[in-house]
Amino acid sequence: METFFLSLTVLFAGGLFSLITFRQFSLMKAGFIAITTAGCLIGLYSIFAPLQGAAAVKLSYPWLQTFTLSFTLDSLSAFFLIPIFVVCPLTVIYCFHYMEKKGQAKRIGVSFFFASILIVSMALVATADNIVSFALAWELMSLSSFFLVVHEYTKETTRRAGFIYFIFTQTGAMFLFIAFALAYTQTGSFDFTIFSGMDENIKVIVFFLALVGFGSKAGIFPLHIWLPHAHPAAPSNISAVMSGVMIKMGIYGIIRLYFLLDINNPVCGQVILVFGMISGVLGVVYALGKQDLKKLLAYSSVENIGIILIGTGIGMIGITSGNAVMAGFGLAGSLLHVLNHSIFKPLLFLGAGAVVQKTGTKDIDQLGGLIKRMPITGKTFLTGSVAIAGLPPFNGFISEFLIYYGAFHGLTINGSSFILTVLAILSLAIIGGLAASCFSKVVGIVFLGEPRTERAMQVGEAGFTMTFAMMLLAAGCLIIGVFPEPFVDLAFMGLRDVSTFIPGGSEEVGRVAGNLALASRIFLVLFLLTILFRKICYRKKDISASPTWGCGFTQPTVRMQYTGTSYAMSIIDFFRPFVGVKTSYSGINRIFPGKTTYETHIDDIAETTLIERIVTPIVYILGKLRWIQHGHIQLYIGYIIVTIIVLLLFV
Repeated sequence: METFFLSLTVLFAGGLFSLITFRQFSLMKAGFIAITTAGCLIGLYSIFAPLQGAAAVKLSYPWLQTFTLSFTLDSLSAFFLIPIFVVCPLTVIYCFHYMEKKGQAKRIGVSFFFASILIVSMALVATADNIVSFALAWELMSLSSFFLVVHEYTKETTRRAGFIYFIFTQTGAMFLFIAFALAYTQTGSFDFTIFSGMDENIKVIVFFLALVGFGSKAGIFPLHIWLPHAHPAAPSNISAVMSGVMIKMGIYGIIRLYFLLDINNPVCGQVILVFGMISGVLGVVYALGKQDLKKLLAYSSVENIGIILIGTGIGMIGITSGNAVMAGFGLAGSLLHVLNHSIFKPLLFLGAGAVVQKTGTKDIDQLGGLIKRMPITGKTFLTGSVAIAGLPPFNGFISEFLIYYGAFHGLTINGSSFILTVLAILSLAIIGGLAASCFSKVVGIVFLGEPRTERAMQVGEAGFTMTFAMMLLAAGCLIIGVFPEPFVDLAFMGLRDVSTFIPGGSEEVGRVAGNLALASRIFLVLFLLTILFRKICYRKKDISASPTWGCGFTQPTVRMQYTGTSYAMSIIDFFRPFVGVKTSYSGINRIFPGKTTYETHIDDIAETTLIERIVTPIVYILGKLRWIQHGHIQLYIGYIIVTIIVLLLFV
């Protein structure tokens, strides 16, 4: 545990270094990268023992002569620390060429400082062992990420995004603190280990109160509204950390609290499963309808959180129904998808950051043909796209298959859990198909075809540190997909200290992992042989380049290519009851028509409902009460006196 805190000290020192040396711009960036990478490597070393079967270690510190800050490093904590200590240094390396504006050196130094605070606080959240420690680490994580979101605070859209994120993160924290307060009133202790001794009904209430707080951070539908605002506003390296790592702290909280409470009620797993299915399907549908590249990736995070929750819900149902295989593979698949998503989603955000930096736009309909001009970015983005669609031989296929395997073993149970398990299988299939459509749209329009603007035609490849980070992440997607056995074992090992019910290390686990590995390798070999065969066939042939056939039209232009809207609208139309589609068409109303316009906009029903049903009425009521704010100090003092009298009456 001392090594773990040493890593956090080094990480914090990296943040201080960036504040001190911001006047030497290159030195600041290089030093911050070196110190942060060193801290993360020390952190990885510190979690090696818990993941290899060593007993959990605990460390406590007195605070304010009243409280105790307690931290425990067990297998579940160690597993969630892997994405923190692996992904964060890669996003920091990416920054060297991504953050090039020397005129903003001071602002970038402050951003580096808060990035180090975010890494430290996420690590503390994953190891906190009592209410006080967890609450402090959680708030530190929320506040540091808020300052990172508003990095470009001079822009009105960024300030609005930061405001929305702040509201959601603090509202979620309020629900968490209410849940912890209720638990404290029942146990009289801040220690997490006593939670299991509460009354069963109180446990369920605590779980669902905390679910709102954790779900808000994780981006569960309909608590996801901050994601599509915050990610486009934040720098891409921060989007990569927040989407790939930080939102997983919400998943960690749900899983940790479930095992701490030791709930026997199946309703918890059923509710988690329902939210997972809704988040997964609607998340990818909204992603399919967006033309802003980073906003599309933000909604895709909602989709993948849904997949993780489906696995978690299947695992919880398996525990309460006594189905060990269903429980093990559901939860292990969920954990492995946490790890996988922390690899391919940062890869996609970093790729998007490279595209935005070079082209100056996030609108995919203003791009095109970039794979010829940014080959490394294009190929690594394609790798992440195939991985996130759950296709072999990449890592997304492995974790989703484990969840499928757990779900199919749940078909032997009875009642409502059986119906939900069947729906979960169908939802996973729908999500996979929609994800493939979504990212074929992105790759096809952004990287293939012809450039749609002059800026897209003149771009070059991103800087070396940017492409280096993306190549490492792309390699991770392939390695886990082709050699999944140690990573499947790692996911089961992560559950070792929280449940003895999970069949980790069993013969069935090894057999399933081995068969998955064989299938992925066969697929990869066939793919490579197909490429080789094609090269042999075309070896002595002249390959000419010519325009795409224009169906008889002799003067085609780049404007005649598919747009994102035209590609996706036929699919989105199917989900219209759950997706708000607004179309504006000027029409043709003259014999010799002038310029016509056609525009389609996809509205988030959760955001629309929140604004129309909650925010607007509250603003209206507060507007009617504006007379209270009249500027007379005497009456303000009177308000205070009346409030004190009323409170004394209640006391």
